[in-house]
Amino acid sequence: MLIFLALLYLSVACTGIWLAFFPSGRDAVANVLQLWRRRTGQQVTQWRWQNARRVSNARADAHQLVHAQLSFLQRKWKYLALAAPLIVVPVVLALVIGKRSGLPAYQAVEPLPDAQIAALLKGEQLVPPTALPPLAFSTQEVELVRPMLASASRNWGLLHPDFSQRLLLVFKIMKEKHGYDMAILEGYRSPARQDLLASMGSQVTNARAFQSWHQYGLAADCAFVRDGKLVISEKDPWAMRGYQLYGEVAESLGMNWGGRWKMMDFGHAELRMRGVMPHAAAPG
Repeated sequence: MLIFLALLYLSVACTGIWLAFFPSGRDAVANVLQLWRRRTGQQVTQWRWQNARRVSNARADAHQLVHAQLSFLQRKWKYLALAAPLIVVPVVLALVIGKRSGLPAYQAVEPLPDAQIAALLKGEQLVPPTALPPLAFSTQEVELVRPMLASASRNWGLLHPDFSQRLLLVFKIMKEKHGYDMAILEGYRSPARQDLLASMGSQVTNARAFQSWHQYGLAADCAFVRDGKLVISEKDPWAMRGYQLYGEVAESLGMNWGGRWKMMDFGHAELRMRGVMPHAAAPG
């Protein structure tokens, strides 16, 4: 049915452009209509007597009309070339959309498994937690695990709104369901800082500038807070259990978790949005 409508549109559009832009087209149509009216207005008896002659004339007229149209196309091909996109583009779009809607693999979106996820997509606006004092990110224990962390950005306002709301929902679920308080270690990362960290070796990151989702505000490194102090090390069983739960929650909200990577980064989560990064991101 959609293909029939597309072809019908093509025919109507061609006729409309011909009549709207070319007087010779209108004249030809008017002549044909006038001829038809004159001949069909004759009496039935005259029609029977002149039937053979009319058929011969009609063939001659048709041949003349076809010849006139071919001549017209030769003279006006430049104008028709300019008008062609107006006809072709809607038809192509109709055919493409029709094919997409008929794909056998198409499935309706499944209902969200959790009411909190549904609340996020409905527009619930979560607010960042109270920031830890800067000293919490510069202790000796923290520097051993995450060098240069003190100078990292933890500004939630520099993150993409969609990603920040998902990450805040992760924090909320981790607190309410699993009893873990969380803090962001680093969110947005400038290209210069990314190159600086990459120069420190693959144990820090393999990504150069603009190869990490951090540069687009779509990634963050997070850790846990216990008794007012950051707990980052995976050697802590409590923290390791938290990272596993954190990864599960992040993935349930459509994010990618660094704990799945070959070079595991348990505190990392990112939201990969199509069309944002020009090429594939390296871990970190």
